[in-house]
Amino acid sequence: MTEDTHTFGDGRLAASVRAHGAELCALRADGRDLLWCGGDPWRRQSPVLFPIVGRLVDDAAWVDGQAYRMTQHGFARDCTFRWLERDETGCRLELSDTDATRRIYPFAFSLVIEYRIEQGRLRIGYCVTNPDANRVLPASLGAHPAFVWPLAADVPKDRHIIEFDQPEPEGVRRLKDGLLLPESFPTPVVGRVLHLDESLFAADALIFDRPASTGLTYRIPDGPGLRLTWEGFPQLGIWMKPGADFVCIEPWHGMASPVGFKGDFSTRPGVFHLQPGQEWRASWQVGCL
Repeated sequence: MTEDTHTFGDGRLAASVRAHGAELCALRADGRDLLWCGGDPWRRQSPVLFPIVGRLVDDAAWVDGQAYRMTQHGFARDCTFRWLERDETGCRLELSDTDATRRIYPFAFSLVIEYRIEQGRLRIGYCVTNPDANRVLPASLGAHPAFVWPLAADVPKDRHIIEFDQPEPEGVRRLKDGLLLPESFPTPVVGRVLHLDESLFAADALIFDRPASTGLTYRIPDGPGLRLTWEGFPQLGIWMKPGADFVCIEPWHGMASPVGFKGDFSTRPGVFHLQPGQEWRASWQVGCL
């Protein structure tokens, strides 16, 4: 353990988390890396998306008639969190508003993230609290973990599947220049199964606006895999950079702004609204099959 990174586990699963961005930076089971290592062509590994998911039109958040510049996925991923707790099975970190954050997001907030490994599964819990006694807090939050693809070096990428817990017949949303297109597109999911192929992501992420499932498996048929579940996240994104050796499976509360969106920040799709003193919670879990 160092001042900036905390490593923990239960003998079956081990993880490391950085204070910078409260980012999961390693996940291993039986000596095998499950998380993308970072580097070309994407240096991040599991950034926290807050207080926006995706991009704003012109990178501008309009609040009460004033524009605040905020770039894609918000600022939490580039801030250093404060350690609240560190022990052999997990950690808790917090990010609160500062003069610097209020210049781009004029709200008071507390974001606490807890990582905990129990019985061979990693659980990541999020709690956003509004400490302002007089103002509603609008925000979005998303997870963005990048898992290794392929899961085994000798298995082609196109032999991997994502199998949802429920059939997913509804259309998917897509992006143009990082913004949400108005129409939906035919889903590539056949029944419950998405056959992974890099061509799926040539036009950026697959976005499931309201998936029926709150869990899935990412695996090689008759081979190793991961089991993911989530609570409190109504959207799901799946993304990779063509040519890279990872696939991101991303529970979200919120999405990119629609193309041409000109409304107040509080009216963006997927924003939750916290009254003074109110909190919002969500979580996701991952473990080996």
